Amino acid sequence: MGQAQETHGPSERRNAFHRVLACLGVLSIAACAVGPDYKAPELPDKAGFTSAPLPARTTATNTPGGAAQGFVEGRDIPNDWWTVFRSKPLSDLIARALGANPNVEAAKATLRQAQENASASRSGMFPSLSAKASQTTVGFSAASIGQTYTEVFTLSTAMLSVSYPLDVFGGTRRQIEAADAQADYQRFQLEASYLTISSNIVVTAIQEASLRRQIAETEKIIESKRRILKLVQRQFDLGGASGSDVTTQAAALAQAEAGLPPLRRNLAQLRDQLNLLAGRFPNDTSLPTFDLEELSLPEELPVSLPSALLDQRPDIRSAAAQLRAATAQVGVAIANMLPQISLSGSYGRLTLGNLMQPGSIIWDYGASLSQPLFQGGKLLHQRRGADAGLEAAAAQYRATVLGAFQNVADALNTLQIDADAVAAQYAAERAAASNLAITEAQFRAGGTSFLALLNAQNAHAQAQIALIQVRANRYADTAALYQALGGGWWNRPPAPPEQKG
Repeated sequence: MGQAQETHGPSERRNAFHRVLACLGVLSIAACAVGPDYKAPELPDKAGFTSAPLPARTTATNTPGGAAQGFVEGRDIPNDWWTVFRSKPLSDLIARALGANPNVEAAKATLRQAQENASASRSGMFPSLSAKASQTTVGFSAASIGQTYTEVFTLSTAMLSVSYPLDVFGGTRRQIEAADAQADYQRFQLEASYLTISSNIVVTAIQEASLRRQIAETEKIIESKRRILKLVQRQFDLGGASGSDVTTQAAALAQAEAGLPPLRRNLAQLRDQLNLLAGRFPNDTSLPTFDLEELSLPEELPVSLPSALLDQRPDIRSAAAQLRAATAQVGVAIANMLPQISLSGSYGRLTLGNLMQPGSIIWDYGASLSQPLFQGGKLLHQRRGADAGLEAAAAQYRATVLGAFQNVADALNTLQIDADAVAAQYAAERAAASNLAITEAQFRAGGTSFLALLNAQNAHAQAQIALIQVRANRYADTAALYQALGGGWWNRPPAPPEQKG
């Protein structure tokens, strides 16, 4: 009796193929990914903002904008940090600008694009399935005993094919990691756009407020010089002043008047800039106006811990995402040099006219392995290029961190100097005002020269304008500190999910 031979039907073969596919899939997932793993850089222990300890409070001056400011280490920053200036028109303008500025819209769209690309990259971890159907008409002719026979039949096939490249060495996972990092990069670029626009609006509004106050003071100065000119003219008519005194005062009045148009020009340009930041055209008249007296100076300022700055600054987070992407690209380059394993199979139905029974089943499965042998050095140079890209990203990250610490240090040092400058300039303005009042009285009584009066006028005018400028600097540098610390974006409430129709 002959030995019976074991037979395997189509179902057994399909089950075997599925088992092999599942086992190799698990193997590819569990396999280690080649290349370096990303590790977030650590801050040196001695990293800090200022070489000397910060004072408890800055200098205080009894004038608007001269309050002392205290530094509170470790204090958190609100998302809407600009509300510390207590200006509702400013807050409303920023809220509208963040929803209408074209740069924000572009950053949002770029983020969505990066997120979709990251999602698309995950398809490499799944088998690809495709369907194919075809129908062909075939004619067959044969000769027998002087007669020709023609047979026509139709060949129809319907197939499902599956292909699964196994990620044994992690090249696909590294590509996914790089795509995710690019999405993170775009996310923090969007946060940087929010911070830049809000900061620019605050600073521009402060500059507008300063210019409005300078214009108002300049108009007062012009009116004062006109009054003095009339006084000198009367004294000249009475013989108590020379013609030179009259022309000199007239020239001083003209010079003061000449300083007004540039201030108004700068104010108009700032208004145009605010409209641009708000996503509006320059002729939009709904823009609010800002005055220095309507802004409050915050008296408590946050100072983040140096280690926290790495998580707070959008530019540092963006640089870290680029470093992570560059790290993953090294793994991709290494994986491209290693064998590529792929599984494939197909299953379908074939009908061949009347030569075969209708509904015949056809199937196949198999595996393939490919190993790059020679590509003219392409893969080697790509690997070296990825290594160089990683070095560049690491250096750029360090440069970004150093720049961020410099921004904070500059803001902290400048705020202390600003407070001292306001105190000094206020004292100078009070002294100049007192000197002008005494000199005017002496000039009316004939006890001093017109040149002394003119000098007193000019000194007081310069002191007034300088006081306005140093006051505005305190507001602008306060905004610069909030910007340097990251702007509090991490405290923004989560956005509600989008409604999809």
